[in-house]
Amino acid sequence: MMARKNSIALPADPNDPEDFDVSEEGVRQALAEREERRRLRGTQKTPTKEQVSMRLDADLLAVLRASGPGWQSRVNGILREQVLHTH
Repeated sequence: MMARKNSIALPADPNDPEDFDVSEEGVRQALAEREERRRLRGTQKTPTKEQVSMRLDADLLAVLRASGPGWQSRVNGILREQVLHTH
């Protein structure tokens, strides 16, 4: 698996066949954005969360994302409440 520090996210539209042709400018912009986020946040000394991949229904994911920035943290809180506090 590629180390997270060596990867970048590029905006892409899977329905647009031309969107997969990544330009040098797009890569430069993504690298600059990554560095800006790193500068603002700093490095995490002790990671407390683990990145996972899971499949969710499209309508559910749309509602979660529409709730705005921080939606992943809110999902974490919902899962924590349901899984850890109901048993």
